[in-house]
Amino acid sequence: MAKTDRMVYVCNACGSRQNKWSGQCGDCGAWNTLEETRAIEVKGTGRGRGYSGEVSAVQTFESITVHRDTRIVSGLSELDRVLGGGIVSGSVTMIGGDPGIGKSTLLLQLLAAVSQQVSTLYVTGEESLQQIRIRAQRLGLEQVPMKLVTETHVERILDIIRQEQPQVLVIDSIQTVFTDALASAPGSVSQLRESTALLVRFAKQSGTAIFIVGHVTKEGALAGPRVLEHMVDTVLYFEGEASNQYRMLRAVKNRFGPVNELGVFAMLEGGLRVVTNPSAIFLSRHQQPIPGSTILVTREGSRPLLVEVQALVDDSHLANPRRVTLGLEQNRLAMLLAVLHRHAQITTYDQDVFVNVVGGMRVTETGADLAVLSAVLSSLRNRAPQTGLVLFGEVGLAGEVRPIQAGADRLKEAAKHGFSRAIVPAANAGKQTRIEGLEIVPVQRLSEALEQLW
Repeated sequence: MAKTDRMVYVCNACGSRQNKWSGQCGDCGAWNTLEETRAIEVKGTGRGRGYSGEVSAVQTFESITVHRDTRIVSGLSELDRVLGGGIVSGSVTMIGGDPGIGKSTLLLQLLAAVSQQVSTLYVTGEESLQQIRIRAQRLGLEQVPMKLVTETHVERILDIIRQEQPQVLVIDSIQTVFTDALASAPGSVSQLRESTALLVRFAKQSGTAIFIVGHVTKEGALAGPRVLEHMVDTVLYFEGEASNQYRMLRAVKNRFGPVNELGVFAMLEGGLRVVTNPSAIFLSRHQQPIPGSTILVTREGSRPLLVEVQALVDDSHLANPRRVTLGLEQNRLAMLLAVLHRHAQITTYDQDVFVNVVGGMRVTETGADLAVLSAVLSSLRNRAPQTGLVLFGEVGLAGEVRPIQAGADRLKEAAKHGFSRAIVPAANAGKQTRIEGLEIVPVQRLSEALEQLW
């Protein structure tokens, strides 16, 4: 087979190839994303690169054998929760996050936990083995029977894996790995796509569970073409602020478990520690009730969580008052303020409105509407809500309070933390929803809910 080199332009947003450079990608429409690279094309067979000559057999459901292998439990309960109960053999998991957030620390602790029961291998392309040993000493993991290697060539990595035969493998990170099949630099779109494809193919054939560390862009998404997220089985995002000791691991894709599941860790001097009661860290229990603060019972995956929603409403000296949110969607706040004006006759057109979710939590569900509007009204009137009150519910454009899912689980979580009163949608307060020590106040309209705050 003859190999010919030619220059192509690859979009770093979608991975499409163009024969000439242009300011805009013709496939995805992104601007200034075409990068010049030297690609190697294989000619002569017509069957495509990597064709082995074998033809896949057509089968029926009855002829397919299913191996019901148990999951590998890592011992990190929050990680097992996000993965859906443990590590699945042959699965490929990609984890991304900001630099220094703790991705390498988490995976090093993961391998240390499972090394007692299965064989593991840590492949690093960003750090030396001495650096990893220093981290292991800090975490108290130096005596763990774990194997490590420094390598960036994906073909040599696969040879090492075939020789060592680990059951759990970590690649840190995919941006440093390259293949000889392409002449482009490591970290380019084509190298990312091809290297990941080789690792995924090997995982499915051998049953090795692979964890891949991926860099993120300034917008917080995984760097590289979006096809990477389609190729792997699970996509995890490690979130948190550098000034905050708490880290949140969120699943946005999972073929073996629920999506949008949330795991909470605390970054301490000795490494990451599991937070068994996340609701406690998101609640700022004040000595006395304060205006502009309400408690929301939200839901992340299969777990209800209690978070504090704070609002500050102040006179505006601008022609267009500011609407600022942290942890919530800004456009939804503007919509809710319009509903508050139309259906509760409460105006904020001359007020700056700031809304924050305490603890760095990000709430995306619509069930936070009632808590947000209650916090806004409490700050506007400078009057604290009733002690021991929690809220949840979606507010529609017609001023109705709409039900949300898992209302009973949210109420049980509130009662477990000592709350005595809950304002909820009427559809979530059925006769079967009776919890000892918790007064449930059903409401159908926004005006009714606001009247019950005091």
